[in-house]
Amino acid sequence: MNLDQFKILKDKNILVTGGAGFIGSNLCEALLEIGATVTCLDNFATGHRRNIEPFLSNKKFNLIEGDIRDLATCHTACKGQDYILHEAALGSVPRSINDPITSNDVNVSGFLNMLVAARDAGVKRFIYAASSSTYGDSEALPKVEDVIGKPLSPYAITKYVNELYASIFHTTYSLDTIGLRYFNVFGRRQDPNGAYAAVIPLFVKQFMDHQSPLINGDGSYSRDFTYIDNVVQMNLLALTTENEAALNQVYNTAVGDRTDLVQLTDLLKKHLSAFDPEIVEVEITHGPNRKGDIPHSLASVEKAEKLLHYKPTHAIDKGIEEAVEWYWSNLK
Repeated sequence: MNLDQFKILKDKNILVTGGAGFIGSNLCEALLEIGATVTCLDNFATGHRRNIEPFLSNKKFNLIEGDIRDLATCHTACKGQDYILHEAALGSVPRSINDPITSNDVNVSGFLNMLVAARDAGVKRFIYAASSSTYGDSEALPKVEDVIGKPLSPYAITKYVNELYASIFHTTYSLDTIGLRYFNVFGRRQDPNGAYAAVIPLFVKQFMDHQSPLINGDGSYSRDFTYIDNVVQMNLLALTTENEAALNQVYNTAVGDRTDLVQLTDLLKKHLSAFDPEIVEVEITHGPNRKGDIPHSLASVEKAEKLLHYKPTHAIDKGIEEAVEWYWSNLK
């Protein structure tokens, strides 16, 4: 990714919450490459020390081990920061269904703590991870930012509440915010292990182990799978935009294309078979549809293109190719 256009961030103080996570660590890496001073706040509940290990020797990288559910920790982390990228959250629809209280504590109470701390510290801009789950039961395709339905999971509710709180903190306290509704992000450092692993790293690991991936349903459900480099670009654009009309908005963070699960497994097989030809023969199994899942998801990225000058660099095939190369190098 060409980071030259973001050199305005050099020597800026930027806090990345959840900075040891999949998306957060990629943001930390890009910001350090630009020359920003980066503080990572993480409690390592879902993030991993290995994700930030390469940064620990960098004098411009600071680690605060703490929890966003503790307001004092949030105040400490926000002190002296110019900008905040808030990635810390408990993801996963199934996790929120199994444990709605903890998801709410982290995603709503923790989010509110961060807004309060950002306000008190005089932070210039607060960029936060929103979610495509906010579209809920809306059947309209493509998904357009100002048309949403009813949430279908506790997780979706928490992420919508984030948007409402962010809006109130702008109108009431003049804190500039931008929400990025992530659509099925994938790529390097995404954890393939655990009960709530995302579909792409999970399937990659299973294929590499010659195990049959389980598709929920008949495989016709489709998603706007979004490679991590597109997400990093959106965050950096949100940090640096000088367009006043672009602030205090939410944006779809996606590619603007959809891939069903059968197509996805075919792509994974194609790219993984370059390393292990036997993977082509691994069969797929099917199970029941998962609670809280929507059949199809496809984003309109017109708003981001118009107001933030967003230009996705990775469609699904290129993203899968790069992700597979990373997993093959790091899981074998």
